[in-house]
Amino acid sequence: MRALGARQAACVQGPCSSGRATPCVASAARPAAAVRRQQQRRRSGGAPPPRAEGLSYKDAGVDIDAGNELVKRIQKLNPNIGGFSGMVPFGDSFLVAGTDGVGTKLKLAFDMGKHDTVGIDLVAMSVNDIVTSGAQPMFFLDYFACGKLDVDMAEQVIKGIVEGCRQSDCVLLGGETAEMPGFYSPGEYDLAGFAVGNVKKDKVIDGSRIQEGDVILGLASSGVHSNGFSLVRKVLEVSGTSLHDTAPWSGQSFGLSLLTPTVIYVRDCMKLIGAADVRGFVHMTGGGFPENIPRVVPKGLAARIRKSTWEIPPLFQWVQEAGKVPEAEMFRTFNMGVGMIIVVPRSDVDKVLGAGVGAFEIGEIVQGGGVELV
Repeated sequence: MRALGARQAACVQGPCSSGRATPCVASAARPAAAVRRQQQRRRSGGAPPPRAEGLSYKDAGVDIDAGNELVKRIQKLNPNIGGFSGMVPFGDSFLVAGTDGVGTKLKLAFDMGKHDTVGIDLVAMSVNDIVTSGAQPMFFLDYFACGKLDVDMAEQVIKGIVEGCRQSDCVLLGGETAEMPGFYSPGEYDLAGFAVGNVKKDKVIDGSRIQEGDVILGLASSGVHSNGFSLVRKVLEVSGTSLHDTAPWSGQSFGLSLLTPTVIYVRDCMKLIGAADVRGFVHMTGGGFPENIPRVVPKGLAARIRKSTWEIPPLFQWVQEAGKVPEAEMFRTFNMGVGMIIVVPRSDVDKVLGAGVGAFEIGEIVQGGGVELV
C-alpha cells in the first residue's frame, strides 16, 4: 500500500471558527489498558439467490449470525468487549472510542456520482456510537482508500466529513489517504472512521440503572442511515427498480432519496442528558431492534416495543413489499424509522418529550429477556 500522506495535527484545543483543528503543543499520556472493547459489527457483500418466501439480509450477502459468532470468538480472545464503544480510564474521566464505516451505501454514491454526503454518514456511525455512553465527541480521524486518487471526488468526501464533525461539535484531527492500484475498481473507494470522546466517570451511561417500568422513547431516523444497504440494493435488483426512478415516498430519485445522510444525534443526546435522568441510549445500527437494544438492557429485563406507536416510514414499507421481506427480518435489519433510543424513568418522560428533540414514546422495560415487538 502506498500512503499519500496523513492529514494530521498534533492535538486540538477545540474547533476554531473555520472548523479546522487548532494545533497545540501539549500532548496526553496514553492510557495503559482498555476497560471495554467496542463490539464489532460485520458488514459484507455478495448476493446469493433469494429464497422463495422473500428476501432476507442473508440472501443479500450479509449473515448477522456469522457476525455474532465472530464476536463470540473475539470475546474469547479479549473478554473486555461489548456495548457500542470502547473505554479507557483517563484521570477522572473515560476516553470513549468508536470506529465504523459506511458499508455498501457507498455503492449508491458511486452509481449516482454523488459523494458529498457519505462523509456525514461516516462521522455519524462513530459519534452516534460513543454518545450512547454519555461522551461528547472530541475528535475524528478518517481513512480514505482508492485504486487511483480522484482529487475532486476525494474533496467532496472530505467535505462531508468536515460537515459531520461540525454537526458533532468535534474536530477532524487527521486522516489517511491510501492509493492502492489494482485493489479497487475505477471510481470506487472505501471509508473508515474513528471517533474519540470523553465522559466523567460518574456520568457514564451504560444501561446498568435501567429498571422494570422505565420508558423507552425514540428519535426519528432520516431513512436507512448506513445499515441494511446490501438488502436494499438486492430489493432494487429483483424488483427491476433503477436508482434513477422516482421514489414514491419522496418525489426524488431512489438514489438521491436513499443517499439521505445518517442523522447525527450528538447534540440531541447531550441535551437530553442535561434535561433528564437518561439510563440508556441505543444507536439503532446493524442488527436492528433485537440485536442492539439488549446490549444496554440488564439481564432479567426485556424491552417491549409497541410498533403501533410510530408510523413506519414509507421507504421501509416499499422495501418490505417490493422484496417480500418478512416483518421480523425488517426489524432485524433496519432502524424502521427509529435511529436512537432513550430509556428514562417514567417520572422523566415529560422532560424528554419537552426537550425539543422530537422524541416519541415507543415502549417500556418489563421482566423477561431480549426484545418483545408487539
